[in-house]
Amino acid sequence: MIQKKSLITFQTAPKWELKDNKGIDMIEIKVFRYDPEKDTTSRLEAYRVDKKDKMKVLDALNYINEHYNANIAYRSSCRAGQCGSCALKVNGQMVLACKAEIEDGDIIEPLDFEVIKDLVVDRSQIEDKIKGMSLFLEGECELAECPAIIKPGEYENSKKLRSCIECLSCLSACPVLKETEEFAGPYFMRYLSKFALDPRDCGDRAKKGFDEGLYCCTSCGKCVEVCPKEINTFGGAIEKLREISCQEGIGPLPPHKKVRKLIEKTGRSVEPLGEGPLGEGFIKAVLKGSKAVTEESKGKPEGKTKESEGKTEELEGKTEESEGKSEGKKEESEEKKPKIAFFTGCMIDYRLPEVGMALLEVLEEHGIDVIVPQDQVCCGSPMIRTGQTEIVDELVKKNKEVFQDYDTIITVCAGCGATLKNDYPQYGVHLNVVDISEFLADKLNVKDMKPVNMKVTYHDPCHLARGQGIRDAPREILKKIKGVEFVEMAEPDRCCGSGGGVRSGKPDLAAKMGKTKADMIKELDVDAVVTICPFCEYHIRDSLQKEGLDIEVLNILKLLQMAYDC
Repeated sequence: MIQKKSLITFQTAPKWELKDNKGIDMIEIKVFRYDPEKDTTSRLEAYRVDKKDKMKVLDALNYINEHYNANIAYRSSCRAGQCGSCALKVNGQMVLACKAEIEDGDIIEPLDFEVIKDLVVDRSQIEDKIKGMSLFLEGECELAECPAIIKPGEYENSKKLRSCIECLSCLSACPVLKETEEFAGPYFMRYLSKFALDPRDCGDRAKKGFDEGLYCCTSCGKCVEVCPKEINTFGGAIEKLREISCQEGIGPLPPHKKVRKLIEKTGRSVEPLGEGPLGEGFIKAVLKGSKAVTEESKGKPEGKTKESEGKTEELEGKTEESEGKSEGKKEESEEKKPKIAFFTGCMIDYRLPEVGMALLEVLEEHGIDVIVPQDQVCCGSPMIRTGQTEIVDELVKKNKEVFQDYDTIITVCAGCGATLKNDYPQYGVHLNVVDISEFLADKLNVKDMKPVNMKVTYHDPCHLARGQGIRDAPREILKKIKGVEFVEMAEPDRCCGSGGGVRSGKPDLAAKMGKTKADMIKELDVDAVVTICPFCEYHIRDSLQKEGLDIEVLNILKLLQMAYDC
């Protein structure tokens, strides 16, 4: 078990004033102070520091101890970002004190472990666990095929994983570790994966990883975000270890196997709703262009959808067959409009088809044509995340055939977008993929909006904020919608618990993480939570309902649909 930092009530102490500081450029920072041998509560003490150009956090701490005789306890060694000993939190974010620059108003705290004194945390439990897990090269199996020397090509597979500086920031930041003791954490999974990818190692690393909660990781990417060495622990280590566990017959979990069978059978990771006008799925509804779909779209024809004697291949306002072949041919000199396609993803197609309809209607409001290819299949994310990679190549090839001729591919699912952007290039497929918030942020027709009198907050999907680096665009849209009062929650990018196969494979863990997110939302007294991920939407809605909270969860497109009253 890795203990968390003690829950201690903060008290702000009086400011420490520096004498004879006239004319000096001073900044004020606050530092966590707690000595368990003397104190019953922790406190934040404020200090004024003479700010120098490019002054580091460590320099500020040294300055405080020198000028105030404050005797703050903290670790530091190399001062070059190589030893990891000075890791701490500044304004809630994990940093190395020797590398991060200090700014006025910064709050300095220890990592989220048991506090020994001030900024020094107890690492003994982690070190004991390292010993117990045999985190060293095991190469004495006496098998002839085990090489004594690792080849350059084999070394490349785990080279980045070897750059860890033992700062433990990933363990402090991991949202899963705050909810369960079942998961060893990203630091340990990186270690196990490093050895599993080393052909000289003879240890049963995949089995050990499985026993230590390998399938508890939500693939949120927080460990990558805080890592000073930018190690891709979830993608380059945890997912690789899951892949090895599947190859060895150890993983995945039973629910993950069911998803694979469904994808192999239908090309989708979920089944359609089966009821209502959109019961067969979004794509089929668009292809039919039925009256029922028109009614679902509030009496307005869906986009400009047409049928062509039952042979329609791809639709929006034009079929692919008719694209560029209308009777009134344009002048050759006229600039050709970009060809835009909509990658629906499994959830939008089969579980939240109304979001797909909202997309078509909002784009129509802006005079933008988009094509919905009917032969698209699952992006492969559920298989990559759970290690069942044998069928991914086939899915990638299929989607490449369908989308390779489009100028832009729009997604409204953070997971699909991240997979198409980040994973497909590893299979040699490069597509111009754009999240809907990126696409619309600078195109919104604000003057035609009607006020939407709602107070909303925004949940950052992990695969959008960290997976695609998109945080500002959704907020820009929300701030442009008339009548919307937008407020931030305490941790908008805190994982809700639905990703990485956790919602299906570890439902109890997913529920705990969902409750934490629901509790944050409850504090805001909002009418709705907005997001751009169908998995987050489903899970947060369930979590709010379990807490008895009557708060809507909306894809950002549904909010725009309300604003344009379409």
